[in-house]
Amino acid sequence: MFHPGELVVYGTTGVCRVEEITRPNLTGADRNRQYYLLKPLFQDGVIYAPVESAKVPIRPVISAEEAEALIDLIPTVQAEACRAPTLQALAQHYQAAVRSHNCRDLLELMMSIYAKRQQAEAQKRRLGMVDERYMKQAERLLYGELSIALGIPFDEVQPYIARRVESAAPSTVS
Repeated sequence: MFHPGELVVYGTTGVCRVEEITRPNLTGADRNRQYYLLKPLFQDGVIYAPVESAKVPIRPVISAEEAEALIDLIPTVQAEACRAPTLQALAQHYQAAVRSHNCRDLLELMMSIYAKRQQAEAQKRRLGMVDERYMKQAERLLYGELSIALGIPFDEVQPYIARRVESAAPSTVS
């Protein structure tokens, strides 16, 4: 069980603060169950989530060490653009990665879509709407969690990753 004040990752909402554990007086809410009152950090609103529920995963935010280890993996990830016979199949593939609630899966998804974007730009084309939508969702989820884990503002996560990856790359000095 999580406690008020803790930061958690809730489903595809992302990082939330547990505000309280309550029995809400809401239509449709089971008064015999306890609910977390969750406040998303990177979007508006509140969420009442049953404490005992297997429907929507809720887990602790990764540690700073886990975040750094994930970033260190980036140069070793072999990202290939995902191709699917239909847009529905493509969306299902991307949705599976998002619903895994795993930071590495989100990273691989983003790198795959980035590779696809590079290929499209090389052919003077734009990335498809499905690709763009899932790229934004994966970035929001991953960067939000890394922001909290590393204690840096959301807007500084991408530049931080770029600096770390660049400094890890072997230098080519002649």
